[in-house]
Amino acid sequence: MKALVLTAYRKLEIRDVPRPEPGPRDVRVAVRACGICGSDVHGYDGSSGRRIPPLVMGHEAAGLVEAVGAEVAGFKPGDRVTFDSTIHCGECVFCRAGTVNLCDRRRVVGVSPGEYRQDGAFAEAVVVPERIVCRVPDPVAFEHAAMVEPLAVAVHAVKRARPAPGETALVVGCGMIGLLTLQVAKAAGCRRVIAVDLEPGRLAQAERLGADVTIGASEDVPARIAELTGGRGVDVAFEAVGAAAPIATAMRGLRKGGTLVLIGNVTPRVEVDLQAIVTRELSLLGTCASSGEYPEALELLARGAVRLDGLISAIAPLEDGPAWFERLYAREPGLMKVILQP
Repeated sequence: MKALVLTAYRKLEIRDVPRPEPGPRDVRVAVRACGICGSDVHGYDGSSGRRIPPLVMGHEAAGLVEAVGAEVAGFKPGDRVTFDSTIHCGECVFCRAGTVNLCDRRRVVGVSPGEYRQDGAFAEAVVVPERIVCRVPDPVAFEHAAMVEPLAVAVHAVKRARPAPGETALVVGCGMIGLLTLQVAKAAGCRRVIAVDLEPGRLAQAERLGADVTIGASEDVPARIAELTGGRGVDVAFEAVGAAAPIATAMRGLRKGGTLVLIGNVTPRVEVDLQAIVTRELSLLGTCASSGEYPEALELLARGAVRLDGLISAIAPLEDGPAWFERLYAREPGLMKVILQP
């Protein structure tokens, strides 16, 4: 079968590779759409250290069940499916508690950090365990179903915050995850969502997708938020960048006793205002990937509560993958999500 293989850093090639055979509890999916994640781009140049060549990357995918193992009962050939990016063991203390994203033996589809290699979905077919497969509702196109992985990240982040109906929310960083998070926050009942970003184009997208107020990051953001909230601050903030300045912006926008959810993970270490956290009794929550939220994410898509229009920049054949990776690596202005079709 055809696969897009990372043969060396900054080098992708279309190669013929063996079609994977499903084990007893596995499902083989004929891939119809697979998105290029920002983490794939970081893996492309080796900067993440988690995609060691040779490797078939790709974990944001959807397609048709092509074959199932002898012990698979929940799926049959022809079913429309997607699958979690995280392969959890199902047996450790975290899996038994339902926090599968914290699994002691977690593996990520399309990732090779050294201790394992798990080929991904930039290929005509991929094999994954039945326990991470999820049926796709008929109204959801394969290209949209391939976006469920980042959407589930947003759903998980909002669930971590547990905003009460009518509360106000702040989203700092209007990339893909931020734009999805603001929509999920609205769907969860937040009365007002404020979006912050450096780029006017992203702020325009945020407004189009439901942000009630947008603020340029170069403005005095805390002052604007104070003005908008009667000096109180927002109830919950989501930081979707992962760097010191936007984290500080999110913290300064919170009311006393507010909650900050950290989604972004660009900078390994940052300094924070400990005095503000302690004296204003702020709650800081980390959030890692998703934890079983795929069905909720698919339901949001199926009923139109989350819109993806404008977030998908291009849909292209797998053969064009090397060129699209280079364009994303070069940070071409305006590019958001690129979907490849094997």
